[in-house]
Amino acid sequence: MKSNIFKYLFIVFVILIVIVAVFIIKKNEKKGETKEETTSSESKEVVREIKLGMAQCDTLNPLLTKNKNVQEITRLVYEPLVDISSDYKATPVLAKEWAKQDDTTYIIKLRENVKWSNGDKFTSADVQFTCDKLKENNSIYSNNVAHINNIEIVDDYTLKIYLNQEVPFFEYYLNFPILSKTFYDTQDYNNTSIVPIGTGKYKVDNIQANFITFTQNTNWWDRETKLSLEKISINVYESIGELYNAFKLGNVDIITTDNSNIQEYIGTIGYSTKEFKGRQHDFIAFNTQNELLGKQEVRKAISYAIDKNNIVSNVFQNKYYTSNFPLDYGSWVYQDKNSSAGYNPEQTNQLLTENGWSYKNSYWQKTENYKTKKLEFNCIVKASNSQQISVAQNIKTQLANQGIIINIQQYSDGQYNIAINSKSYDMILCGINLSPNPDMSIFFGDNNLANYYTDESSDLMKEIKNTTDDAKIKEDYSKLAEIYRNDIPYISLYNNKHTVAYNTSLAGEIKSNWYNSLCGIETWYK
Repeated sequence: MKSNIFKYLFIVFVILIVIVAVFIIKKNEKKGETKEETTSSESKEVVREIKLGMAQCDTLNPLLTKNKNVQEITRLVYEPLVDISSDYKATPVLAKEWAKQDDTTYIIKLRENVKWSNGDKFTSADVQFTCDKLKENNSIYSNNVAHINNIEIVDDYTLKIYLNQEVPFFEYYLNFPILSKTFYDTQDYNNTSIVPIGTGKYKVDNIQANFITFTQNTNWWDRETKLSLEKISINVYESIGELYNAFKLGNVDIITTDNSNIQEYIGTIGYSTKEFKGRQHDFIAFNTQNELLGKQEVRKAISYAIDKNNIVSNVFQNKYYTSNFPLDYGSWVYQDKNSSAGYNPEQTNQLLTENGWSYKNSYWQKTENYKTKKLEFNCIVKASNSQQISVAQNIKTQLANQGIIINIQQYSDGQYNIAINSKSYDMILCGINLSPNPDMSIFFGDNNLANYYTDESSDLMKEIKNTTDDAKIKEDYSKLAEIYRNDIPYISLYNNKHTVAYNTSLAGEIKSNWYNSLCGIETWYK
Protein backbone atom coordinates (compact mmCIF):
# COMPACT_ATOMS: atom_id res chain seq x y z
CA MET A 1 0.00 0.00 0.00
CA LYS A 2 2.82 2.35 0.97
CA SER A 3 4.65 1.59 -2.24
CA ASN A 4 1.54 2.43 -4.21
CA ILE A 5 1.36 5.85 -2.51
CA PHE A 6 4.97 6.62 -3.55
CA LYS A 7 4.16 5.39 -6.98
CA TYR A 8 1.19 7.77 -7.30
CA LEU A 9 3.18 10.67 -5.87
CA PHE A 10 5.93 10.06 -8.42
CA ILE A 11 3.42 10.09 -11.28
CA VAL A 12 1.86 13.35 -10.05
CA PHE A 13 5.34 14.88 -9.70
CA VAL A 14 6.25 13.93 -13.27
CA ILE A 15 2.98 15.38 -14.56
CA LEU A 16 3.65 18.64 -12.71
CA ILE A 17 7.14 18.85 -14.18
CA VAL A 18 5.74 18.33 -17.69
CA ILE A 19 3.07 21.00 -17.12
CA VAL A 20 5.65 23.51 -15.85
CA ALA A 21 7.98 22.72 -18.75
CA VAL A 22 5.20 23.22 -21.30
CA PHE A 23 4.21 26.51 -19.61
CA ILE A 24 7.80 27.80 -19.75
CA ILE A 25 8.21 26.79 -23.39
CA LYS A 26 4.95 28.46 -24.40
CA LYS A 27 5.86 31.58 -22.47
CA ASN A 28 9.23 31.80 -24.20
CA GLU A 29 7.63 31.21 -27.57
CA LYS A 30 5.15 34.01 -26.91
CA LYS A 31 7.99 36.31 -25.90
CA GLY A 32 9.85 35.38 -29.08
CA GLU A 33 6.77 36.06 -31.19
CA THR A 34 6.21 39.39 -29.49
CA LYS A 35 9.83 40.35 -30.02
CA GLU A 36 9.66 39.26 -33.65
CA GLU A 37 6.43 41.20 -34.17
CA THR A 38 7.96 44.28 -32.57
CA THR A 39 11.07 43.98 -34.72
CA SER A 40 8.95 43.45 -37.83
CA SER A 41 6.76 46.40 -36.93
CA GLU A 42 9.80 48.58 -36.39
CA SER A 43 11.30 47.50 -39.70
CA LYS A 44 8.06 48.33 -41.52
CA GLU A 45 7.62 51.73 -39.90
CA VAL A 46 7.43 54.44 -42.54
CA VAL A 47 7.85 58.17 -42.50
CA ARG A 48 4.61 59.48 -43.96
CA GLU A 49 6.11 62.74 -45.17
CA ILE A 50 7.15 64.04 -48.56
CA LYS A 51 9.62 66.81 -49.28
CA LEU A 52 8.66 69.10 -52.12
CA GLY A 53 10.36 72.19 -53.48
CA MET A 54 9.52 75.30 -55.43
CA ALA A 55 11.44 78.23 -56.81
CA GLN A 56 10.67 81.82 -55.82
CA CYS A 57 7.37 81.58 -53.95
CA ASP A 58 5.56 84.87 -54.55
CA THR A 59 2.43 84.13 -52.50
CA LEU A 60 0.37 81.16 -51.32
CA ASN A 61 -2.83 82.81 -52.47
CA PRO A 62 -3.59 80.56 -55.46
CA LEU A 63 -5.47 83.31 -57.28
CA LEU A 64 -2.65 85.84 -57.01
CA THR A 65 0.39 83.66 -57.65
CA LYS A 66 2.21 83.85 -61.00
CA ASN A 67 4.21 80.70 -60.20
CA LYS A 68 3.02 77.45 -61.82
CA ASN A 69 4.87 75.45 -59.15
CA VAL A 70 2.97 77.27 -56.39
CA GLN A 71 -0.25 76.79 -58.33
CA GLU A 72 0.23 73.02 -58.37
CA ILE A 73 1.29 72.68 -54.73
CA THR A 74 -1.56 74.83 -53.42
CA ARG A 75 -4.11 72.48 -55.03
CA LEU A 76 -3.55 70.38 -51.91
CA VAL A 77 -4.96 73.20 -49.75
CA TYR A 78 -7.50 74.96 -52.00
CA GLU A 79 -10.19 73.10 -53.91
CA PRO A 80 -12.12 73.93 -57.10
CA LEU A 81 -15.75 73.32 -57.92
CA VAL A 82 -14.63 70.82 -60.56
CA ASP A 83 -11.26 69.10 -60.79
CA ILE A 84 -9.49 67.28 -63.63
CA SER A 85 -8.74 63.59 -63.09
CA SER A 86 -5.62 61.71 -64.16
CA ASP A 87 -7.37 60.85 -67.46
CA TYR A 88 -8.47 64.48 -67.97
CA LYS A 89 -12.11 64.06 -67.00
CA ALA A 90 -14.09 66.75 -65.21
CA THR A 91 -14.86 65.39 -61.73
CA PRO A 92 -16.98 66.94 -58.94
CA VAL A 93 -15.21 68.41 -55.90
CA LEU A 94 -16.92 71.34 -54.17
CA ALA A 95 -19.64 71.14 -56.81
CA LYS A 96 -21.70 68.04 -56.12
CA GLU A 97 -23.30 68.17 -59.56
CA TRP A 98 -24.01 70.56 -62.41
CA ALA A 99 -26.46 70.80 -65.27
CA LYS A 100 -26.64 72.82 -68.48
CA GLN A 101 -30.07 74.46 -68.67
CA ASP A 102 -29.42 76.08 -72.05
CA ASP A 103 -26.42 77.15 -74.13
CA THR A 104 -25.47 79.93 -71.69
CA THR A 105 -26.97 78.90 -68.34
CA TYR A 106 -25.63 76.39 -65.83
CA ILE A 107 -27.00 75.40 -62.43
CA ILE A 108 -24.49 74.23 -59.83
CA LYS A 109 -25.31 72.23 -56.70
CA LEU A 110 -22.66 72.48 -53.98
CA ARG A 111 -21.68 69.98 -51.30
CA GLU A 112 -23.42 70.79 -48.05
CA ASN A 113 -20.99 69.19 -45.62
CA VAL A 114 -17.92 71.26 -46.50
CA LYS A 115 -16.09 73.38 -43.94
CA TRP A 116 -13.11 75.65 -44.22
CA SER A 117 -10.06 74.54 -42.26
CA ASN A 118 -11.05 76.95 -39.46
CA GLY A 119 -14.49 75.37 -39.13
CA ASP A 120 -16.54 77.97 -41.05
CA LYS A 121 -19.19 76.69 -43.47
CA PHE A 122 -18.57 76.78 -47.20
CA THR A 123 -21.49 78.32 -49.16
CA SER A 124 -22.49 79.77 -52.53
CA ALA A 125 -21.32 83.21 -51.36
CA ASP A 126 -17.71 81.93 -51.42
CA VAL A 127 -18.05 80.93 -55.07
CA GLN A 128 -19.54 84.28 -56.04
CA PHE A 129 -16.82 86.12 -54.09
CA THR A 130 -14.04 84.16 -55.82
CA CYS A 131 -15.45 84.77 -59.32
CA ASP A 132 -15.76 88.48 -58.60
CA LYS A 133 -12.14 88.65 -57.47
CA LEU A 134 -10.98 86.82 -60.58
CA LYS A 135 -12.78 89.36 -62.74
CA GLU A 136 -11.24 92.27 -60.83
CA ASN A 137 -7.65 90.98 -60.80
CA ASN A 138 -5.19 89.72 -63.39
CA SER A 139 -4.94 86.09 -62.29
CA ILE A 140 -3.77 82.93 -63.99
CA TYR A 141 -7.42 81.84 -63.60
CA SER A 142 -9.04 85.04 -64.92
CA ASN A 143 -9.68 83.43 -68.31
CA ASN A 144 -11.81 80.79 -66.55
CA VAL A 145 -14.45 83.38 -65.67
CA ALA A 146 -14.04 85.66 -68.71
CA HIS A 147 -17.42 84.61 -70.15
CA ILE A 148 -19.35 84.59 -66.87
CA ASN A 149 -21.85 87.41 -67.14
CA ASN A 150 -23.55 86.94 -63.80
CA ILE A 151 -23.83 84.54 -60.85
CA GLU A 152 -27.18 84.22 -59.12
CA ILE A 153 -27.24 82.72 -55.62
CA VAL A 154 -30.36 80.56 -55.36
CA ASP A 155 -29.60 79.39 -51.83
CA ASP A 156 -26.55 78.54 -49.69
CA TYR A 157 -25.77 75.48 -51.81
CA THR A 158 -27.25 76.30 -55.22
CA LEU A 159 -26.24 78.90 -57.77
CA LYS A 160 -26.85 79.75 -61.40
CA ILE A 161 -24.11 80.87 -63.76
CA TYR A 162 -25.06 82.97 -66.79
CA LEU A 163 -22.55 83.19 -69.65
CA ASN A 164 -22.29 85.93 -72.27
CA GLN A 165 -21.77 83.29 -74.98
CA GLU A 166 -21.76 79.55 -75.38
CA VAL A 167 -18.56 77.92 -74.07
CA PRO A 168 -17.96 74.27 -75.03
CA PHE A 169 -17.31 72.06 -72.01
CA PHE A 170 -17.75 75.01 -69.66
CA GLU A 171 -17.61 72.70 -66.61
CA TYR A 172 -13.87 72.31 -67.22
CA TYR A 173 -13.46 76.05 -66.64
CA LEU A 174 -14.74 75.60 -63.07
CA ASN A 175 -11.36 74.18 -62.03
CA PHE A 176 -10.18 77.37 -60.27
CA PRO A 177 -9.62 77.28 -56.48
CA ILE A 178 -12.34 78.76 -54.27
CA LEU A 179 -11.48 81.15 -51.43
CA SER A 180 -13.47 82.10 -48.33
CA LYS A 181 -15.52 85.31 -48.44
CA THR A 182 -15.84 85.37 -44.64
CA PHE A 183 -12.07 85.14 -44.24
CA TYR A 184 -11.49 88.09 -46.56
CA ASP A 185 -14.21 90.19 -44.94
CA THR A 186 -11.51 91.02 -42.38
CA GLN A 187 -8.38 90.72 -44.55
CA ASP A 188 -6.78 92.64 -47.41
CA TYR A 189 -7.24 90.39 -50.43
CA ASN A 190 -4.32 91.94 -52.32
CA ASN A 191 -1.87 91.43 -49.46
CA THR A 192 0.25 88.60 -50.87
CA SER A 193 1.76 87.77 -47.47
CA ILE A 194 -1.63 86.67 -46.10
CA VAL A 195 -2.26 82.92 -46.36
CA PRO A 196 -5.98 82.24 -46.93
CA ILE A 197 -7.75 79.22 -45.45
CA GLY A 198 -8.83 76.33 -47.65
CA THR A 199 -11.19 73.35 -47.79
CA GLY A 200 -8.66 70.83 -49.13
CA LYS A 201 -6.99 67.68 -47.88
CA TYR A 202 -4.21 69.66 -46.24
CA LYS A 203 -3.82 73.00 -44.50
CA VAL A 204 -0.88 75.35 -44.13
CA ASP A 205 0.61 74.44 -40.74
CA ASN A 206 3.81 76.49 -40.68
CA ILE A 207 5.22 79.12 -43.00
CA GLN A 208 8.66 80.69 -42.90
CA ALA A 209 10.77 82.58 -45.42
CA ASN A 210 12.19 79.45 -47.09
CA PHE A 211 10.20 76.63 -45.52
CA ILE A 212 6.49 75.69 -45.49
CA THR A 213 4.69 72.68 -44.04
CA PHE A 214 1.26 71.29 -44.82
CA THR A 215 -0.51 68.88 -42.46
CA GLN A 216 -3.78 67.00 -42.78
CA ASN A 217 -6.92 69.13 -42.59
CA THR A 218 -9.08 67.48 -39.92
CA ASN A 219 -12.10 69.38 -41.26
CA TRP A 220 -11.80 67.93 -44.76
CA TRP A 221 -15.24 66.90 -46.01
CA ASP A 222 -14.27 63.55 -47.59
CA ARG A 223 -14.32 61.12 -44.66
CA GLU A 224 -14.06 58.03 -46.86
CA THR A 225 -10.70 58.78 -48.50
CA LYS A 226 -7.75 57.74 -46.36
CA LEU A 227 -4.83 60.16 -46.44
CA SER A 228 -1.70 58.02 -46.18
CA LEU A 229 0.48 61.10 -46.39
CA GLU A 230 0.52 62.96 -43.09
CA LYS A 231 2.90 65.84 -43.70
CA ILE A 232 4.26 67.77 -46.68
CA SER A 233 7.43 69.80 -46.28
CA ILE A 234 8.18 72.43 -48.91
CA ASN A 235 11.56 74.07 -49.32
CA VAL A 236 11.63 77.37 -51.19
CA TYR A 237 14.66 78.08 -53.43
CA GLU A 238 15.89 81.18 -55.18
CA SER A 239 16.01 79.59 -58.63
CA ILE A 240 15.00 76.50 -60.57
CA GLY A 241 18.69 75.56 -60.69
CA GLU A 242 18.83 75.44 -56.89
CA LEU A 243 15.69 73.31 -56.90
CA TYR A 244 17.24 70.83 -59.32
CA ASN A 245 20.39 70.67 -57.20
CA ALA A 246 18.33 70.04 -54.05
CA PHE A 247 16.67 67.12 -55.83
CA LYS A 248 20.09 65.68 -56.73
CA LEU A 249 21.12 65.92 -53.05
CA GLY A 250 17.94 64.18 -51.86
CA ASN A 251 16.46 67.27 -50.19
CA VAL A 252 13.45 67.19 -52.53
CA ASP A 253 11.57 63.95 -53.26
CA ILE A 254 9.85 64.80 -56.52
CA ILE A 255 10.08 67.34 -59.34
CA THR A 256 8.14 67.74 -62.56
CA THR A 257 9.26 69.45 -65.73
CA ASP A 258 8.69 69.75 -69.47
CA ASN A 259 12.38 70.60 -69.92
CA SER A 260 13.58 68.06 -72.49
CA ASN A 261 17.17 68.46 -71.24
CA ILE A 262 16.39 67.75 -67.58
CA GLN A 263 19.13 65.08 -67.31
CA GLU A 264 21.75 67.77 -67.84
CA TYR A 265 20.63 69.30 -64.54
CA ILE A 266 19.83 66.29 -62.33
CA GLY A 267 22.03 63.56 -63.84
CA THR A 268 20.88 60.08 -64.76
CA ILE A 269 21.13 58.02 -61.57
CA GLY A 270 19.61 57.94 -58.10
CA TYR A 271 15.98 58.47 -59.08
CA SER A 272 13.08 57.02 -61.05
CA THR A 273 11.05 58.76 -63.75
CA LYS A 274 7.64 58.66 -65.33
CA GLU A 275 7.28 60.28 -68.73
CA PHE A 276 4.10 61.17 -70.58
CA LYS A 277 2.85 63.41 -73.37
CA GLY A 278 2.77 67.11 -72.60
CA ARG A 279 0.25 69.69 -73.76
CA GLN A 280 2.32 71.23 -76.59
CA HIS A 281 0.85 69.79 -79.80
CA ASP A 282 2.14 70.65 -83.27
CA PHE A 283 0.32 69.73 -86.46
CA ILE A 284 -0.17 70.60 -90.12
CA ALA A 285 -3.47 72.13 -91.24
CA PHE A 286 -4.35 71.76 -94.93
CA ASN A 287 -6.54 74.37 -96.58
CA THR A 288 -9.14 71.96 -97.91
CA GLN A 289 -10.57 74.73 -100.12
CA ASN A 290 -7.33 74.71 -102.12
CA GLU A 291 -7.80 73.25 -105.61
CA LEU A 292 -5.40 70.36 -105.10
CA LEU A 293 -5.39 70.03 -101.31
CA GLY A 294 -9.16 69.78 -101.50
CA LYS A 295 -8.59 66.31 -102.94
CA GLN A 296 -8.48 63.60 -100.29
CA GLU A 297 -5.95 61.51 -102.22
CA VAL A 298 -3.46 64.41 -102.29
CA ARG A 299 -3.74 65.05 -98.54
CA LYS A 300 -3.45 61.35 -97.83
CA ALA A 301 -0.45 60.98 -100.14
CA ILE A 302 1.35 63.76 -98.25
CA SER A 303 0.48 62.11 -94.93
CA TYR A 304 1.89 58.78 -96.07
CA ALA A 305 5.12 60.52 -97.15
CA ILE A 306 5.89 62.09 -93.75
CA ASP A 307 7.89 60.03 -91.27
CA LYS A 308 7.13 61.52 -87.84
CA ASN A 309 9.76 59.36 -86.17
CA ASN A 310 12.32 61.00 -88.44
CA ILE A 311 11.20 64.43 -87.21
CA VAL A 312 11.31 63.43 -83.54
CA SER A 313 14.70 61.79 -83.96
CA ASN A 314 16.46 64.44 -86.04
CA VAL A 315 14.87 67.65 -84.75
CA PHE A 316 14.15 66.71 -81.13
CA GLN A 317 16.73 63.96 -80.47
CA ASN A 318 13.89 61.61 -79.44
CA LYS A 319 12.86 63.91 -76.57
CA TYR A 320 9.35 64.39 -77.99
CA TYR A 321 6.51 61.93 -78.68
CA THR A 322 4.98 61.37 -82.10
CA SER A 323 1.28 62.12 -82.17
CA ASN A 324 -1.60 60.83 -84.26
CA PHE A 325 -4.55 62.80 -82.91
CA PRO A 326 -4.91 65.92 -80.74
CA LEU A 327 -6.51 63.93 -77.90
CA ASP A 328 -4.17 60.94 -77.83
CA TYR A 329 -2.35 62.25 -74.73
CA GLY A 330 -4.50 60.14 -72.37
CA SER A 331 -7.90 61.84 -72.51
CA TRP A 332 -10.79 59.69 -71.29
CA VAL A 333 -12.75 60.40 -74.49
CA TYR A 334 -10.15 58.83 -76.77
CA GLN A 335 -8.19 55.65 -76.14
CA ASP A 336 -7.80 54.32 -79.70
CA LYS A 337 -4.20 55.58 -80.18
CA ASN A 338 -4.58 55.09 -83.95
CA SER A 339 -5.69 58.15 -85.89
CA SER A 340 -2.96 58.47 -88.47
CA ALA A 341 -2.54 57.20 -91.99
CA GLY A 342 1.01 56.21 -90.99
CA TYR A 343 4.30 56.47 -92.84
CA ASN A 344 4.06 54.47 -96.06
CA PRO A 345 5.77 56.01 -99.14
CA GLU A 346 4.68 53.05 -101.26
CA GLN A 347 1.08 54.07 -100.57
CA THR A 348 1.91 57.61 -101.67
CA ASN A 349 3.03 56.29 -105.05
CA GLN A 350 0.04 53.99 -105.39
CA LEU A 351 -2.54 56.64 -104.44
CA LEU A 352 -1.19 59.24 -106.82
CA THR A 353 -0.77 56.79 -109.69
CA GLU A 354 -4.32 55.50 -109.25
CA ASN A 355 -5.59 59.09 -109.42
CA GLY A 356 -3.84 59.96 -112.67
CA TRP A 357 -0.62 61.51 -111.41
CA SER A 358 2.71 60.75 -113.08
CA TYR A 359 6.19 60.91 -111.56
CA LYS A 360 8.39 62.85 -114.03
CA ASN A 361 11.47 65.02 -113.57
CA SER A 362 11.59 64.20 -109.84
CA TYR A 363 8.08 65.39 -109.02
CA TRP A 364 4.46 64.36 -109.42
CA GLN A 365 2.48 66.04 -112.18
CA LYS A 366 -0.81 65.74 -114.02
CA THR A 367 -2.02 67.31 -117.29
CA GLU A 368 -5.65 68.36 -117.46
CA ASN A 369 -7.22 70.56 -120.17
CA TYR A 370 -3.77 71.07 -121.69
CA LYS A 371 -2.52 72.47 -118.39
CA THR A 372 0.17 70.72 -116.37
CA LYS A 373 -0.19 70.78 -112.60
CA LYS A 374 2.36 69.58 -110.13
CA LEU A 375 2.21 68.84 -106.41
CA GLU A 376 3.78 72.05 -105.16
CA PHE A 377 2.54 73.92 -102.09
CA ASN A 378 3.48 76.79 -99.84
CA CYS A 379 3.79 76.03 -96.13
CA ILE A 380 3.58 78.92 -93.66
CA VAL A 381 5.57 78.83 -90.43
CA LYS A 382 6.32 81.45 -87.77
CA ALA A 383 9.69 83.13 -88.34
CA SER A 384 10.07 83.51 -84.56
CA ASN A 385 9.78 79.76 -83.94
CA SER A 386 13.16 78.23 -84.83
CA GLN A 387 11.99 74.81 -83.69
CA GLN A 388 9.07 74.77 -86.10
CA ILE A 389 11.28 76.10 -88.90
CA SER A 390 13.52 73.06 -88.41
CA VAL A 391 10.47 70.80 -88.51
CA ALA A 392 9.24 72.46 -91.73
CA GLN A 393 12.65 71.99 -93.33
CA ASN A 394 12.65 68.33 -92.33
CA ILE A 395 9.19 67.84 -93.84
CA LYS A 396 10.25 69.68 -97.00
CA THR A 397 13.19 67.30 -97.46
CA GLN A 398 11.04 64.21 -96.81
CA LEU A 399 8.37 65.28 -99.27
CA ALA A 400 10.94 66.29 -101.90
CA ASN A 401 12.26 62.72 -101.76
CA GLN A 402 8.73 61.59 -102.66
CA GLY A 403 8.28 64.11 -105.49
CA ILE A 404 6.15 66.64 -103.60
CA ILE A 405 7.48 70.21 -103.53
CA ILE A 406 7.08 72.39 -100.43
CA ASN A 407 8.05 76.07 -100.30
CA ILE A 408 8.54 77.30 -96.75
CA GLN A 409 7.25 80.81 -96.10
CA GLN A 410 8.41 82.37 -92.83
CA TYR A 411 5.89 84.89 -91.51
CA SER A 412 6.17 87.38 -88.70
CA ASP A 413 3.78 86.79 -85.80
CA GLY A 414 1.45 89.46 -87.16
CA GLN A 415 1.46 88.06 -90.69
CA TYR A 416 0.97 84.57 -89.31
CA ASN A 417 -2.12 85.60 -87.33
CA ILE A 418 -3.57 87.37 -90.37
CA ALA A 419 -3.06 84.23 -92.45
CA ILE A 420 -4.76 82.13 -89.74
CA ASN A 421 -7.79 84.41 -89.66
CA SER A 422 -8.10 84.77 -93.43
CA LYS A 423 -7.15 81.15 -94.25
CA SER A 424 -4.76 82.49 -96.87
CA TYR A 425 -2.42 79.51 -97.07
CA ASP A 426 -2.01 76.14 -98.76
CA MET A 427 -0.82 74.48 -95.58
CA ILE A 428 0.34 75.84 -92.26
CA LEU A 429 2.44 74.44 -89.42
CA CYS A 430 0.58 75.16 -86.19
CA GLY A 431 1.32 74.71 -82.51
CA ILE A 432 -1.20 74.88 -79.66
CA ASN A 433 -1.18 74.28 -75.92
CA LEU A 434 -3.95 71.77 -75.38
CA SER A 435 -6.67 72.44 -72.83
CA PRO A 436 -7.73 69.79 -70.29
CA ASN A 437 -11.16 69.81 -71.93
CA PRO A 438 -11.63 67.74 -75.10
CA ASP A 439 -13.11 70.52 -77.24
CA MET A 440 -12.31 69.95 -80.92
CA SER A 441 -13.75 73.21 -82.27
CA ILE A 442 -10.39 74.41 -83.57
CA PHE A 443 -10.28 71.29 -85.78
CA PHE A 444 -13.95 70.68 -86.68
CA GLY A 445 -15.90 73.73 -85.54
CA ASP A 446 -16.96 76.79 -87.52
CA ASN A 447 -14.10 78.62 -89.22
CA ASN A 448 -11.69 75.79 -88.37
CA LEU A 449 -8.05 75.87 -89.43
CA ALA A 450 -8.52 73.49 -92.37
CA ASN A 451 -11.59 75.19 -93.84
CA TYR A 452 -13.05 71.72 -93.44
CA TYR A 453 -16.73 70.87 -93.32
CA THR A 454 -18.84 67.75 -93.76
CA ASP A 455 -22.35 67.01 -92.57
CA GLU A 456 -21.01 64.08 -90.55
CA SER A 457 -18.36 66.06 -88.67
CA SER A 458 -20.83 68.89 -88.02
CA ASP A 459 -23.45 66.50 -86.66
CA LEU A 460 -20.89 64.81 -84.42
CA MET A 461 -19.80 68.14 -82.95
CA LYS A 462 -23.45 69.00 -82.19
CA GLU A 463 -24.06 65.60 -80.58
CA ILE A 464 -20.99 65.94 -78.38
CA LYS A 465 -22.13 69.39 -77.26
CA ASN A 466 -25.64 68.26 -76.36
CA THR A 467 -25.13 64.91 -74.66
CA THR A 468 -24.00 63.95 -71.17
CA ASP A 469 -23.82 60.23 -71.91
CA ASP A 470 -20.17 59.18 -71.49
CA ALA A 471 -20.53 56.17 -73.77
CA LYS A 472 -22.07 58.30 -76.52
CA ILE A 473 -19.35 60.95 -76.14
CA LYS A 474 -16.63 58.30 -76.52
CA GLU A 475 -18.39 56.85 -79.56
CA ASP A 476 -18.63 60.26 -81.23
CA TYR A 477 -14.98 61.08 -80.57
CA SER A 478 -13.99 57.74 -82.05
CA LYS A 479 -15.89 58.70 -85.21
CA LEU A 480 -14.19 62.11 -85.30
CA ALA A 481 -10.84 60.36 -85.01
CA GLU A 482 -11.79 58.12 -87.94
CA ILE A 483 -12.56 61.20 -90.05
CA TYR A 484 -9.24 62.72 -88.96
CA ARG A 485 -7.44 59.56 -90.09
CA ASN A 486 -9.31 58.86 -93.32
CA ASP A 487 -10.02 62.34 -94.70
CA ILE A 488 -6.75 63.96 -93.49
CA PRO A 489 -7.77 67.59 -92.95
CA TYR A 490 -4.83 67.72 -90.51
CA ILE A 491 -1.68 65.79 -89.74
CA SER A 492 -0.81 65.58 -86.05
CA LEU A 493 2.98 65.51 -85.70
CA TYR A 494 4.23 65.41 -82.11
CA ASN A 495 3.78 66.44 -78.47
CA ASN A 496 6.41 67.59 -76.04
CA LYS A 497 7.42 65.32 -73.17
CA HIS A 498 6.51 65.89 -69.52
CA THR A 499 8.72 64.21 -66.91
CA VAL A 500 8.19 63.37 -63.26
CA ALA A 501 11.45 62.51 -61.48
CA TYR A 502 11.08 61.07 -57.99
CA ASN A 503 12.98 59.49 -55.12
CA THR A 504 13.31 55.72 -55.62
CA SER A 505 12.06 55.11 -52.06
CA LEU A 506 8.77 56.87 -52.79
CA ALA A 507 5.87 54.46 -52.38
CA GLY A 508 2.51 54.83 -54.08
CA GLU A 509 1.15 55.04 -57.62
CA ILE A 510 2.27 58.03 -59.68
CA LYS A 511 -0.87 59.38 -61.42
CA SER A 512 0.67 62.62 -62.67
CA ASN A 513 -0.37 64.32 -65.89
CA TRP A 514 0.53 67.67 -67.44
CA TYR A 515 -2.40 69.34 -65.72
CA ASN A 516 -1.60 68.13 -62.20
CA SER A 517 1.78 66.58 -61.46
CA LEU A 518 0.77 65.90 -57.82
CA CYS A 519 -2.41 63.99 -58.68
CA GLY A 520 -2.98 61.32 -56.02
CA ILE A 521 -0.16 62.56 -53.75
CA GLU A 522 -2.26 61.84 -50.66
CA THR A 523 -1.53 58.13 -51.23
CA TRP A 524 2.25 58.60 -51.52
CA TYR A 525 4.80 58.22 -48.75
CA LYS A 526 8.40 57.12 -48.22
